[in-house]
Amino acid sequence: MGTGARRLSPFLQLDYLYTPSNDVAADARTFTDALGGRLAFAVEGMGARVAMIELTDGPPHILLTDHLEGDRPIYIYRVDNLRRAAAALKKGGLKGERRLEIPMGPCSSFTTPAGHRIALYEASRPEVLKHFLGRKDF
Repeated sequence: MGTGARRLSPFLQLDYLYTPSNDVAADARTFTDALGGRLAFAVEGMGARVAMIELTDGPPHILLTDHLEGDRPIYIYRVDNLRRAAAALKKGGLKGERRLEIPMGPCSSFTTPAGHRIALYEASRPEVLKHFLGRKDF
């Protein structure tokens, strides 16, 4: 942003980098073996594979998945109020909101004019993540 008053961001924290992968198992091994990350879970269901890698003690964590189209990751930010945060992004000029549900809560996804992918989610079901931790389907 240029000079002048700074707009308050609706983002609380970047929790996940939702990353496309052509081979989730192989990429997960690279992130753990070569980069020293910890495999938090590797789940398979409904025709998709997702693995969560923790490279640091805190977020953002990497979610590798084979069902995400495109080559760019989606930056998934936690927000306090999804409706208000999505409205702020729309007011800022983003269009094409896609509403969906992720295991941790409702989510809205946007793509910037340059193709960057941003998603917001409200952590209304934080206990769901505990259900996946430690699971190794592949």
